[in-house]
Amino acid sequence: MTPRPPSDDSPKKNGAKKPATGKKAAVQKTAAQQAAAGKPAEGKPAAKTPERSAGKKPAGSKGAKSSGKAPGPAAAGSPVPTVVAPAPSDIPPTPAGTLADSAADSAADSPANSPSLQGSSRAPADNAPAFAGLGPDDRERLLSGTHHDPHGVLGAHPVPGGVAFLAFRPYALGVTVVTDDLRAELHDDGDGFFSALLPLRAVPDAYRLLVTYEGTVQDTEDAYRFLPALGELDLHLLGEGRHEQLWQALGAEPMTHQGVTGTRFTVWAPNARGVRLAGTFNFWDGTGYPMRSLGSTGVWELFVPGIGEGELYKFEITRPDGSRTLRADPMARRTEVPPRTSSIVHTSHHTWHDEEWMAERGRRPAHEAPFSVYEVHLASWRPGLTYRQLAQQLPAYVADLGFTHVELMPVAEHPFGGSWGYQVTGFYAPTARLGTPDDFKHLVDALHQAGIGVLMDWVPAHFPRDEWALAAFDGRPLYEHADPQRAAHPDWGTLEFDFGRREVRNFLVANAVYWCQEFHIDGLRVDAVASMLYLDYSREPGQWTPNEHGGRENLDAVAFLQEMNATVYRRNPGVVTIAEESTAWDGVTRATHHSGPGGFGGLGFGLKWNMGWMHDSLDYVQHEPVHRKYHHHEMTFSMVYAYSENYVLPISHDEVVHGKQSLVSKMPGDWWQQRATTRAYLGFMWAHPGKQLLFMGQEFAQGAEWSETHGPDWWLLDPAYPAEADHRGVRDLVRDLNTVYRHTPALWEQDTDPSGFQWVVGDAAEDNVFAFLRLDAEGNPLLAVSNLSPVVRHAYRLGVPDSVPAWQETLNTDSARYGGSDVTNPDVVKPELQAWHGRPASIRLTLPPLATVWLRPA
Repeated sequence: MTPRPPSDDSPKKNGAKKPATGKKAAVQKTAAQQAAAGKPAEGKPAAKTPERSAGKKPAGSKGAKSSGKAPGPAAAGSPVPTVVAPAPSDIPPTPAGTLADSAADSAADSPANSPSLQGSSRAPADNAPAFAGLGPDDRERLLSGTHHDPHGVLGAHPVPGGVAFLAFRPYALGVTVVTDDLRAELHDDGDGFFSALLPLRAVPDAYRLLVTYEGTVQDTEDAYRFLPALGELDLHLLGEGRHEQLWQALGAEPMTHQGVTGTRFTVWAPNARGVRLAGTFNFWDGTGYPMRSLGSTGVWELFVPGIGEGELYKFEITRPDGSRTLRADPMARRTEVPPRTSSIVHTSHHTWHDEEWMAERGRRPAHEAPFSVYEVHLASWRPGLTYRQLAQQLPAYVADLGFTHVELMPVAEHPFGGSWGYQVTGFYAPTARLGTPDDFKHLVDALHQAGIGVLMDWVPAHFPRDEWALAAFDGRPLYEHADPQRAAHPDWGTLEFDFGRREVRNFLVANAVYWCQEFHIDGLRVDAVASMLYLDYSREPGQWTPNEHGGRENLDAVAFLQEMNATVYRRNPGVVTIAEESTAWDGVTRATHHSGPGGFGGLGFGLKWNMGWMHDSLDYVQHEPVHRKYHHHEMTFSMVYAYSENYVLPISHDEVVHGKQSLVSKMPGDWWQQRATTRAYLGFMWAHPGKQLLFMGQEFAQGAEWSETHGPDWWLLDPAYPAEADHRGVRDLVRDLNTVYRHTPALWEQDTDPSGFQWVVGDAAEDNVFAFLRLDAEGNPLLAVSNLSPVVRHAYRLGVPDSVPAWQETLNTDSARYGGSDVTNPDVVKPELQAWHGRPASIRLTLPPLATVWLRPA
């Protein structure tokens, strides 16, 4: 740690304290050092610790030296001799100007600047050239933040004549090396450098540094005595772009390394001239914390002893042009609460209690299971609640309504709340607005224990341009495409990922695995897939370049999505991926190894949002009933392509914002007709082939559009509100729809099989009536009939199978308990042997106005 007063232009300190000041320590040079410098033995009071802004060169003045008597662990027990090490200026210089050069002159087979020399027991050669100190080139590169191998010169290294110790501690007054047998004061070389040549036969297995600052002495390990804390296998996988647990190799990882506890920091920045670590532990001045480059991988690494969870940090990157930028960690697993942007060292301590859920979730594929989803924006569902407070309310609410899953709008960290989480800067960190990563795990755990699956929106298509995040991360395009036309997203002012770069694909594929593995997420709804698949998405001619085959398909994005899906399914059994894809791309939910008519393998998703059904059906119900006969096909056309993919029917947040009105407010007519049409529409939706998704607030017919600032209008359900019964009735219907749905395999077992659906009547446009059968794998039927006209239709004849002796109404959206007119079919309905609609038998029903009726065999 390097205490110093923070400069005015440093980032926020978040409670970090200045080092104690008080009186200056009366630290003086030893007589030997003063004599060597040509000064009298009587020293002067120590110079004041220089202050400077982060990123500027340290002051060149030499502070006074430590007396070597500062307390430390080595002082306990038997006395340890204090050695006054000779300064480099006291030793005859050699032709070699640097530590590395002088060592190489006598040991070409073992260069001194190689980390492999640390711990070597080789004795210095007799009559070898002496240590000449730090060379001007290394000094300048360390000061300017452009040194790729600080461990090669800093720390302890065997050289001719002994072991050279070199420490870089800006603002220190003195540095003393302490081992079990020795205490040696280092010479102040200026600019924060301290060095000495000690007459040792080998580098000590362990040593500590006593660093004297004005008013304080710190006892610390030397960060530059450690071997790399990243293994060869990790580096190999990183180089190939195949590290499927990338979060365990990059970022901040608290660990014990070579018997010492601390944190390993790693970052991918291949274009950087140098990288330094800045944080609360060094008052946001990374000068004394340069990181080393690990070969051709582009990864920089530094193990910092004594640093643990809770510390704030960023990476100070020197760009190719020499300028510097302070960046948050792309792999940070925890962040500050926005608008603050620092990364936080994190270790998870959550203990999972969802073993039963995890063991059962993969028993049945999602497309063959009941799957009804409640979409939630966590920050506004109950504004002000934390993850742990949500865990006390959300599972009970969702379970009561009978939904099988919740879908959480993006929870990854994002700087602007108004983006709803769709412009991500912290891909590996749940947003800190609602708590810690372990708090989010607690919420997922609580939902699982309540029998509810957890889906989350995942955004691999693009990222914002914030200068502290991913954009031009190391001074050049890195995560984004190098071609500006390919990099700039035309709709959102963001940057698109370079899916053709293996390290970027690795970053995203591992991220998908991370959420499923570390947070037990049951499914990823992948946002904006269409914008990834097409090179000309929202672009005019001349603004895009065709692929190598002359087509508009983004082949890199296709390969990425296939790799992501295959990897997620392989590593996380029972997980489902869902595509928000709004075009007719062939094979979105086809297996990646099965090629389609266009020659592409499937993208490998488990489910796909049916955007066509959503647009067509909403367009139909927004027309006045008298005009609906002209739009009848909009409700039936979905069955033309219903089995081309595995579909989800989404009434999502996108349909109830930005002037589109809430679901109930889209409906024409008076308040009664609006609610009735909403109920009929939901009944039609739950019976239609495909899974269901409903956004929060629509389950109780909220009249206002959703706003992330205040969330759903829960006051509508207050018993003191006069129209409370109207809203509660719609919510009761949603509960009953889910209850009947879950217990009726005909409504979900063959969602992706054409044999699970039969039209009874699909062309009754004049009547605004739709009727169809849903069938389970055993052939057991459910009859769904929707009358989307405002009149009662008495004795309405429908053809039915003659194998069913009687039918009984199991759900009616016009029931009085839902706020309807209570036109029902209370008695068992028996078929008549009168052929109708191409079937040998028929029944006559009373169809309520603006309602959907479900009947099952009695």
